Amino acid sequence: MSSPNYLVVIERGPRNRSAYSPDVPGCVATGATVEQTLVRMRRALRDHFAGLVEDGEPIPPARGLAWHLRHAQNFQPTPDDLIAQVTVELPSVAPQLSPV
Repeated sequence: MSSPNYLVVIERGPRNRSAYSPDVPGCVATGATVEQTLVRMRRALRDHFAGLVEDGEPIPPARGLAWHLRHAQNFQPTPDDLIAQVTVELPSVAPQLSPV
């Protein structure tokens, strides 16, 4: 079973934190603290991937920060954002990763 590291951006809100992964559009999490947000984001990614597997869809590849800075036109974190990596255990019957 593979466990890739997914890039996560954590944004500060007025009363909480929110997180997203540029590799997995639409998968988000929130929390009161950075730590809670990361835990919830890992769970959100895991559950999202389980749903993809259930639907027979491929799991998106984990691209690193350098890739996003070079190639992703919409990836523009602000100076206040925190950048992290979250290790996600992929489902054992996951379809092959989408090509980069």
